Amino acid sequence: MARTVFTVSEEVRFCYGHRLMDYVGRCARIHGHNARVELVLGAETLDRRGFVMDFGDLEEVAKRFIDDTLDHRLLLRRDDPVIPSLTAAGEVFVALDENPTAEFLARFIFEALTARAIPLKAVRFWETETSVATYEP
Repeated sequence: MARTVFTVSEEVRFCYGHRLMDYVGRCARIHGHNARVELVLGAETLDRRGFVMDFGDLEEVAKRFIDDTLDHRLLLRRDDPVIPSLTAAGEVFVALDENPTAEFLARFIFEALTARAIPLKAVRFWETETSVATYEP
């Protein structure tokens, strides 16, 4: 396995709504967050231009994915009972296989961007200014 010598990171911010199923507390209600995501990339060597990855290229791919998939979306677990009502009203939402926790969303973003050839080492997902989850396989 290649060792990481160089790391770079990029930050992306977006807004989303969610709620947690099987949860007792305020987060069981639909509410919103201003998320901050730190994408940490790593490589043993630099490309011919001297980059782990060009920040412009990274921002374009990452921001496009987040904007198209998560930004200003209501993120719900697939079995959430409000989904039929939202569908009937023509509302936009994202149905996920798991609760849309910060931990899940960090892994979700990691897997989606890794599939787009981003050499990620970790994703840090701030749900609030003080609460962060990290996914680092």
